Amino acid sequence: MKNRIKDLREENGLTQEQLGIMVGASRQAIHAIETEKSEPSIWLARDIAQVFNCQIEEVFLFERSPRRTRANSSKRKNPGNQNSSI
Repeated sequence: MKNRIKDLREENGLTQEQLGIMVGASRQAIHAIETEKSEPSIWLARDIAQVFNCQIEEVFLFERSPRRTRANSSKRKNPGNQNSSI
């Protein structure tokens, strides 16, 4: 998921470590989220947005990504009849 954390953080003069302390996360976690290597929990996303006085949607950009979503990657393909009853 794309995000604007780095831009917002730098606009507010914060380091990754300072932001992490404010939201209860490590500098490494903030870095991973900024670089899209990791996605935050909904609670961490909310806390990050609150630091910048923004809505979650202003910080995290929910758009289609070439990566499969967690929901899609966890779906099992049923090669049989999908209308069969149990």
